[in-house]
Amino acid sequence: MTPRSPARLMDGRDLARRTIEAASTRAADLRRRTGVAPCLATVLVGDDPASVTYVRMKRNRCAQAGIDSRHVALPASITTDELVGAVAALSRDPAVHGTLLQHPVGSHLDERAAFEAIAPEKDVDGVTTRSFAATAFGLPGFVSCTPGGILRLLDEYQVDLAGKHAVVVGRSAILGRPVGMLLLARDATVTYCHSRTVGLASITREADVLVAAVGRPGLITGAHIKPGAVVVDAGYHPGGVGDVDATTARDQAGLLTPVPGGVGPMTIAVLLAQTVAAAAGQLGVDR
Repeated sequence: MTPRSPARLMDGRDLARRTIEAASTRAADLRRRTGVAPCLATVLVGDDPASVTYVRMKRNRCAQAGIDSRHVALPASITTDELVGAVAALSRDPAVHGTLLQHPVGSHLDERAAFEAIAPEKDVDGVTTRSFAATAFGLPGFVSCTPGGILRLLDEYQVDLAGKHAVVVGRSAILGRPVGMLLLARDATVTYCHSRTVGLASITREADVLVAAVGRPGLITGAHIKPGAVVVDAGYHPGGVGDVDATTARDQAGLLTPVPGGVGPMTIAVLLAQTVAAAAGQLGVDR
């Protein structure tokens, strides 16, 4: 038997760069036409080092794209009511066009209540139930950024989803569930798996497109992958590893997203693109 060629890597960095460039161009045009720059507000609870880094990265990308940013730093001791109040205040502020609550927040807080305080037109991270419903029903709205980035990456590599069996490993409200809805909207047949799925490998080996979004480093190995399948690794863990064991997956997959440099850059790119789109909508400026 002829050995398989190693998987082709689906590099998200170039597509992310082009997506951000397009958002930057649109932001500059918006500023020229209205005198207003798009503005993203970031809300951070506590001082978790990883969250601090993520927020700083997002704000830096905003500056590079000509998008203003406002940062709201809140103490870890904050109550749910206080957090909801801070988020709701941003929803009422006409100078803010998009609101991002960095998650996870403290375990003592009702994160879902805080998400729901984001006005739908400012939910550029796609985390509210209204945004999820819009995704599921194919209605106008903002998609959750990582799933949106995954779909753009699949399009970039000309992955035809119609009629394909897509397996999503993970069921989180802002990644696993919405990416399944987006795949379904492209006429894929979608199976969800999760931490309690029995016989996981026997299911994932049937996937033409496999999305690993379960939050467990190296869970998906070559033994889980159908030869030639498209494998999307949406995980990221300390040390720069994902949910897929890249060493063994590389010999089985046809296309594979690297970690880092695959899905991650697309998440921020979609966030910026949706922030500019939100500003245009709120300012009444057509494309």
